[in-house]
Amino acid sequence: MVAYYKRRYNRRPKHKHYVNGYIRVPQVRLIDDEGENYGVLSTQEALKKAHEKELDLVLISEKANPPVAKILDYSKFLYDERKKQSSSKSKSTKSDTKEFVFGPNIGESDLQMRIDRTREFLDEGHRVKMTVRLRGRQRAHPEIGLEKIKTVMKALADVAKTEKKPEIKGYLISVIFEKK
Repeated sequence: MVAYYKRRYNRRPKHKHYVNGYIRVPQVRLIDDEGENYGVLSTQEALKKAHEKELDLVLISEKANPPVAKILDYSKFLYDERKKQSSSKSKSTKSDTKEFVFGPNIGESDLQMRIDRTREFLDEGHRVKMTVRLRGRQRAHPEIGLEKIKTVMKALADVAKTEKKPEIKGYLISVIFEKK
């Protein structure tokens, strides 16, 4: 019995980029570490130039024709990429969607508490989804759930706008509020 082994170069490397021996295209457009463009070279010549500078050959744009490869220090490149990603994460303000789920038989004080809490979330810049869940015999009368949603919409009319009309999906009636 002969064992079948996968060829190593057919697998994608651990990271997003093809590096050094993993590059399997015949020609690449080469850019060195100073940004100088060498033009179109064979992959073997590009690997030799990278080896002379004691750096890595990284395939940057594999969709281009011919693919673009760059000579650089791959570990430093990954470090810089992670730093860019983490800084862009911290700069972006995250807008969550908060959700309240309740039944059509919710009491007035409980509903008012959810409305007040919704106002707080909207002031913080979040979107809020209000959902009425109908169970059992309540499903026969979805108009009661719609009435509760409309009560909430009237109470929040001064602070929020709805993305669209209340939506009925099976046994759930929901509406999403955004700050005006």
